[in-house]
Amino acid sequence: MSALRAALATSSRTSCALRSIRPSPVSLRAFASPQRQPAAQKRHYSIGGPSLSERDRGAVGVFTPTAAAIFVATGIGLYFYFRYEKQKLHERRQQELQDRQVGRPKVGGPFSLITHEGKPFTDKDLLGKWSLIYFGFTNCPDICPEELDKMGEAVSELGSHPHADKLYGPIVQPIFISVDPARDTVPQVARYVSEFHPRLVGLTGAYDNVKAACKAYRVYFSTPPGVTAEEDYLVDHSIFFYFMDPDGRFVDAFGKTNTVEDVVERVKKEVGQWEKERGRKT
Repeated sequence: MSALRAALATSSRTSCALRSIRPSPVSLRAFASPQRQPAAQKRHYSIGGPSLSERDRGAVGVFTPTAAAIFVATGIGLYFYFRYEKQKLHERRQQELQDRQVGRPKVGGPFSLITHEGKPFTDKDLLGKWSLIYFGFTNCPDICPEELDKMGEAVSELGSHPHADKLYGPIVQPIFISVDPARDTVPQVARYVSEFHPRLVGLTGAYDNVKAACKAYRVYFSTPPGVTAEEDYLVDHSIFFYFMDPDGRFVDAFGKTNTVEDVVERVKKEVGQWEKERGRKT
């Protein structure tokens, strides 16, 4: 009996101890209820809805309707800007070309003469070619031959270019115009020019026609009118040869102080500038 009472007493104490550590309702609620997140940390997931989180907006990107409008406006602005600049460049080139023409002396003009082959030759025959024109006479003792030799050497050097046929060859035409028509007949001029460059064209004609050509090119000559080949008279004249462009306009003049190299470099420079201004490839 004593053992039974001891066992019951122990059981009674254990039940009391268990009742003493029973969790309170508050403690149970603490374990049972999850902790709520602050309102600022809540995430909103609304497919197609008006609100997105910062992370969701970053995933969509920055190409909004406003950005698209700015992009299109910028493109249109750049198009008109470059169009405006292109027009300004074209106008500037045209103005430079006009300034070059305005600054040129009025040398050259209409004339009508006869070649050493007996064919008519006018200023229209100069068009489309670069020309080197010298005024002289066949009985000139030294200056005329020296200048014609120099002119011929320049033409030959220009013709030695690999693309001479396209650049300098046939378009650089050497021409000799006599200021002594009484003695410089067609046969006489033919014999004379044969001593120089093979492409040299000799021109002569009636006194009035020669005088008109000299006046157009502002060439001085002292041959008196009405003389005959048998008379003894002196001829004085300008000793420059003229460089004319394919439009028949004056470019430059070369005298005794200019060398063959001077002539060649000037022609090359002018031809290059001509091609550049007209957008042609040499």
